[in-house]
Amino acid sequence: MVKSVGNGDHAVVCLHGWFGWAEGWGYFPDAVDGGRFTYYFPDMRGYGARRDETGDFTMKEYAADALAVLDEAGVERFSIVGHSMGGKAAAALLALAGDDRVNALIGIAPVSPAPFPLDDDGRTLFFDAPAQEGNRRGIIDFTTGSRNGAGWLDAMTRNSLATSTVEAFAGAVASWADEDYTGDVGTPSTPVTCLVGENDPALTVEYMDAFWVKQYPNVTVETLPGCGHYPMHEIPVWLATRIEGILGA
Repeated sequence: MVKSVGNGDHAVVCLHGWFGWAEGWGYFPDAVDGGRFTYYFPDMRGYGARRDETGDFTMKEYAADALAVLDEAGVERFSIVGHSMGGKAAAALLALAGDDRVNALIGIAPVSPAPFPLDDDGRTLFFDAPAQEGNRRGIIDFTTGSRNGAGWLDAMTRNSLATSTVEAFAGAVASWADEDYTGDVGTPSTPVTCLVGENDPALTVEYMDAFWVKQYPNVTVETLPGCGHYPMHEIPVWLATRIEGILGA
């Protein structure tokens, strides 16, 4: 069972981030145009409705599972939206499905196919997060520019703990941070757009230029105003508007 919204002709599969799950896209699913688009929101294994499922918890496995959802739904052509680690899974899905099936890829603060550059302190912060609630909250706060209130930070942290297993959370960070997919994803011609929150200090325009722009031949990088790493929570209406403007009819 996968969450879907809308009944339009243009199919869009949305791959959640490390702190997300299929139901964790904030107000964004309520703001989309369901008459023009059909959105699919699959859970990664170990997350949400699939919390009890085991697996490798890699971005390639995540991509293969998402493609299986689309195939089961009879979707031939589609676009991909990937948030954060879901960006790396989106790159793997594009490589798996190919240019012939994918209209466009939109990354929201997307991790690239390359290993993510982390210094020693960063590795400790992120790799200890599966077992440390404080690390999870600190990451959410840092990546949104330390601008958002304690109530929202606490809720995001609680939801992360409740909707993912420690094993899946740990496997996911090992995959998105350390695995190198650059040799596997190639240089597809599908248009790629990287949306960057202006208050996100981690997934910046400079990061997109250094990784996504160097990997893919057809990349546009845009800055989203008034948000950090979680625009689906911080500016959901504008995020939906901008995504659908990029995707067109």
